[in-house]
Amino acid sequence: MHCTLPTFTLIVLAFLAAVLAPPAAAGDAPEGPVQVFALAGQSNMEGHGKVEEGHGGVKGGQGSLRYLLAHPPEGSRVAGLAGPDGQWVVRDDVWVWATTDGGEKGRLTVGFGARETIGPEFGFGHVVGDALAEPVLLIKTSWGGKDLAVDFRPPSAGKVTCPMGEKRKAAIEADPDLLGHYYRLMLRHVRDVTANLGKEFPALAGRKCVIAGFGWHQGWNDGCNAAFVKEYEANLVYLIRDLRKAWRRPGLPVVVANSGFGGWENKNSRRVGIMKAQLAVAVPDRYPAFEGTVAAVETRPFWRPPEVSPSGQGYHWCHNAETHYLIGEAMGRAMVRMLRKGEP
Repeated sequence: MHCTLPTFTLIVLAFLAAVLAPPAAAGDAPEGPVQVFALAGQSNMEGHGKVEEGHGGVKGGQGSLRYLLAHPPEGSRVAGLAGPDGQWVVRDDVWVWATTDGGEKGRLTVGFGARETIGPEFGFGHVVGDALAEPVLLIKTSWGGKDLAVDFRPPSAGKVTCPMGEKRKAAIEADPDLLGHYYRLMLRHVRDVTANLGKEFPALAGRKCVIAGFGWHQGWNDGCNAAFVKEYEANLVYLIRDLRKAWRRPGLPVVVANSGFGGWENKNSRRVGIMKAQLAVAVPDRYPAFEGTVAAVETRPFWRPPEVSPSGQGYHWCHNAETHYLIGEAMGRAMVRMLRKGEP
């Protein structure tokens, strides 16, 4: 005998099934709390590494990520960036939220740099994603043309007392909130994304977030002002200390990639001064409290000249994807070493 349930009963059963069923996307992510890595800086953290276009505008030419895939450096994991069909891998365990191009988010692959390029997040995310069993989220807050002395100025640094030009000085006097605006904006983005994780990334809904590390790649704009160069090291130390306080992580692992534009041939005193200041924060004799938790990456070996790059814009690493990838990869390896050192 065929029996038909009342319509109301069917509606109730459907509602219960929907409520009691586990989220469809829950199995998409690895188990465990989400390991959050904040990446910050100016245009070189945004990233300008060309994915397909190489030197002379040639598709797959020197300086493009495609060229790097065909000519992998020894010891690099470049071969795993694309599948057998040549399509760029889209990771199922690493997510990205970025301020680039007006706001971008999704699973890690190419295109999270400025205008469909790559930045350090690409190599960093692949390395850290390979190393950790938990899901990884990269929150990248980066804006072109920003300095540490004013734009990212951390609270502990206080007011700017060194020369910075009358026009800018007047602007800050008229609007004191300009001082440290991007530092506060960075904190706000990290707070908002982690507080609304399920909305931003449904596959991670209900997960706990852990601020696991911080990566910094910035310095060009400070190198335009000799006075900013002199206080860069102190400001970077303030930045690290203030972020650890804000995120309640006293020993938060921090990796700094220095501004090695021009490579070892660059003898400009201001540019070299920024590079040295960035490396100095990871010297244990100088900052004993940072030992084992702050690392610096020397990027000068990753410089590629215009002759083998998509452009001649030295301040954007000549749009060379190999440079951008190697910087991110080195930052990721340094971060993993610090994380593993802290394991039981």
